[in-house]
Parts: sequence; structure tokens; C-alpha cells
Amino acid sequence: MKIVDAQVHIWSSGKPSGHHRPSSTFTAEELLKEMAEAGVDGALLHPPSWDPNSNEMAVEAVTNHPGRFATMGWFQLKDPANRGRIETWKQRPGMLGLRWALVLPEQATWHEDGTMDWVWPAAERAGVPIATMAWRFLPTLRRIAEAHPNLRLIIDHCGLVRSAQDDAAFGTLEELLTLAKLPNVAIKATGAPAYSSHPYPFRNIHDGLHRIFDAYGPERFFWGTDITRMPCRYRQCVTMFTEELPWLKGKDLEWVMGRGVAKWIGWEFTFD
Repeated sequence: MKIVDAQVHIWSSGKPSGHHRPSSTFTAEELLKEMAEAGVDGALLHPPSWDPNSNEMAVEAVTNHPGRFATMGWFQLKDPANRGRIETWKQRPGMLGLRWALVLPEQATWHEDGTMDWVWPAAERAGVPIATMAWRFLPTLRRIAEAHPNLRLIIDHCGLVRSAQDDAAFGTLEELLTLAKLPNVAIKATGAPAYSSHPYPFRNIHDGLHRIFDAYGPERFFWGTDITRMPCRYRQCVTMFTEELPWLKGKDLEWVMGRGVAKWIGWEFTFD
């Protein structure tokens, strides 16, 4: 079974945010080495906003390592000059979607103050999927998804409460489960280990993950790591899903571990 990580970062400058490794750089070559040790075959790059050159670095990684990477890029939403970029976004090597985490203080209201109103219809017309960390505005995301049924949306990091752990991390779970009824919404099951204060295999969050999986199904529930801020080894991020979840087996496991995210964003990754 080939495995694709639904979220990793590489960067060449800047100060990493949150709990990411406090390193000034993390290159594609360094990432590939860690992927090889963990048994991961491909990865969806998410250029981080702390590095203004991160989109270019991702394109270079796609070009230099054919078949290994695709990208969910970004651009400055406040700059009116960027409004036409979505139409040609997927013409760049490996650029298959867009992602704004919306976690910085100045971004806190962008989903509701009009800043992003033009983005949703433009991305829907262009067939560009969008990912965001939507746990704090799930009702708004529902309205966006309903208004733009042909726009593929991805909720980051299991849709759980950012920076919370254990039961507190699942505080918005019921809202998250109801969103699964909308066929254009998917979940990245990325960063799962960080939501537990327990040691590997983080059993206290398994039931919650099972509920999310049951709601969204194997084709809309994407395994991944965000490895540069995980509290465990890369290989353990893999085996938590491939060995420790008795309800995740067979074809379902194959979809979760890579086929699902590739299909959702239109990445022609070679699985066979």
C-alpha cells in the first residue's frame, strides 16, 4: 500500500509558527529522508505563510522530485491584484488547491467580514479546492458549502479545537459530524497525535476519530501528519492509523492513507 501524507510544510526562511520545529529551514530533501524512514511515498505540501517564498519552494520541490509532491498554495487575500490568480492557479507545477489556515489575529474575521467573499465563487468556477482550519466557524463553513456545492472544501486537522487536547479537543464534534452530510466537505485527519496528552498510540482519541470517519467515510477522511509539529516519530504517525485502529482495514485503509486526498484534489498520484 502506498501512503500519501495530506499535509506537510517545507520552508526556506521565517519564524515557524505555533509548535513547529524552531528551524530557519526545512527542505524537500530533508522531508524526503524522513518520509523514507517512515514509509511515506508522497506528500501534499502546504506552503507556510511565515515564508514569503514558500510557494516557489513548493513548485521547485514538485519539479525536482516528480511524482512525490503536490501543493495547496496561498496568496495575500488583502491585495486586490491577486483576485485574478485563482483562474490560472492550477497551471503552475503541482498547484492543485489553496489553503489559508486563518489562525493569525488579523485573519480572525476574514471568513465573515467580506474579505473572502469573492474567493469561494472564484474557486468554484476554477475547480480549485480550498482547505482551512475551520473548527471555530463550522456554521459559517456550512453556509459556504451549501452556497457553492461544486466547491471542494477541506477542513484541516480533524476539525478539532486548535491547541486543545483529549476531551476538550472534541468540543465541536457534533457540529463537525453534521457537516458530513454535505458531499463537498472533506476532513484532513492531520495532526491527530497532538490532540492527545497520552503516549503513543494515543488511544483516548481513537473513538472520536472513529466517529468522524464513520460520518465522512473513507473517501473524505484523509490521513496526514503536519509532521514538523508532531509529538511523536513520523513512523508512529503512520502506524497509529495502519496498525492501531481495528476499524480501519482493507480498501478503507487505502483510501484514508492516500487515495482519498489524491482523488479529492485531482492529483494523478501513482498508487498501482
